[in-house]
Amino acid sequence: MALFPRVNAPEMNRSTCLWHHLPMPKIHIPTPLRQYAGKQPAVEVKGSTVGEALSGLVLQHPDLRRHLYTDEGKLRAFVNVYLNDEDVRYMQKEATAVQDGDNISIVPSIAGGSC
Repeated sequence: MALFPRVNAPEMNRSTCLWHHLPMPKIHIPTPLRQYAGKQPAVEVKGSTVGEALSGLVLQHPDLRRHLYTDEGKLRAFVNVYLNDEDVRYMQKEATAVQDGDNISIVPSIAGGSC
């Protein structure tokens, strides 16, 4: 009698792969913030939601945090986030799910000027 039950290897590999796999969206960094992201125009991060992806971004590039988040940890009002050209404010905000190959764009609001 075996001490451990026999596990079908393909089933174990499939569940192991799914458990370890997180989507890898690409976050596009606006030009004014690239100096805080190693001068990169885009960064791939792991995360299953927009919020997780943004958290991964600031973990990789901590200097971005103060430009994206308030001291209370809320996304700044002038920072707009888009998932594949859709404004996440009209989706599930930071809880919006992401998939492999998705594009997240950070777009700072621009104010000022005259009419």
